[in-house]
Amino acid sequence: MAKTEPAPNVPRHVAIIMDGNGRWAKQHHLPRLSGHEAGRKSVKQVVQAAIDHGVKYLTLYAFSVENWQRPREEVQGLMGLLRGVIREELSEMGKEGIRLRTIGRRQDLPEAVREELEAAIEKTKHNTRLDLILALSYGSRVEITEAVQAIAREVKAGTLDPDKIREETVAAHLYTKDIPDPDLLIRTSGEMRVSNFLLWQISYAEIHVTPVLWPNFGKKEFAEALADYARRERRFGGL
Repeated sequence: MAKTEPAPNVPRHVAIIMDGNGRWAKQHHLPRLSGHEAGRKSVKQVVQAAIDHGVKYLTLYAFSVENWQRPREEVQGLMGLLRGVIREELSEMGKEGIRLRTIGRRQDLPEAVREELEAAIEKTKHNTRLDLILALSYGSRVEITEAVQAIAREVKAGTLDPDKIREETVAAHLYTKDIPDPDLLIRTSGEMRVSNFLLWQISYAEIHVTPVLWPNFGKKEFAEALADYARRERRFGGL
C-alpha cells in the first residue's frame, strides 16, 4: 500500500500516554486487569482513527520500566493480554497496512511475548500506511543513559571525537533513531506529567491533556486532540 502524506495541520507523529485503566476499573468495581482489557478497545479505535486522519506514526506507552514493580499477577496479566492482542490483530494489521515496531528494552519481556512480537514485527515490516510503535519496558532516562554509554564506548574506541558530539549524535543513539519526533503528545486521565516518556523527543511537541480515562478514549476524543493541535501555532523557539 502506497504512502500518503497527512493533510495540512495533521501531526505526522502522535504519542500517547494511555492512563486511567486502573481508575476506570475501580469506578466499575472491577479488578485492575479488567481496566487494561477495557483499554484494548480504545487502542483499536485510536489506531483506526490515526489511519483515517492520515497520521503516519503512532507511539503508545504500553508498559514502562517502572511497571515491572507492579504486583506479579497484574504484570503477568498484562503480558498475557499483550501477547493475545498481537496474535489476534496480526491479520488486521496486514489488511490496514500497519507496520508494528517497538521501543524499549524488549529483552526484558518474557520469551513467549518477545517471540510473538518479533514474529509480528517481521510479518508487518513492509507495511507503509501507519507505523504503530509500542513502548514496552520503556523509560526515557534508561534510553538516554544507554545512548550515553554507547557514545562513551565509541569515544573510548577512538571512533568518535568528543568535540564532534552534537544533538544529532545523541539522537542517532536513541531507540527512536529512525523515527521522527512526536508533533503531538496526548495524555489521558488528566494527569499533568510526562512520566519518563520520550523526554528527549517531545522537546517541541504540543501537549494535549484530557480528563477522559483511557478506556473511554476513542475516535471522537482523538479527533478533538487533533483539532486542538491544528489550532496551535508551532514556533520551535522562534517568532
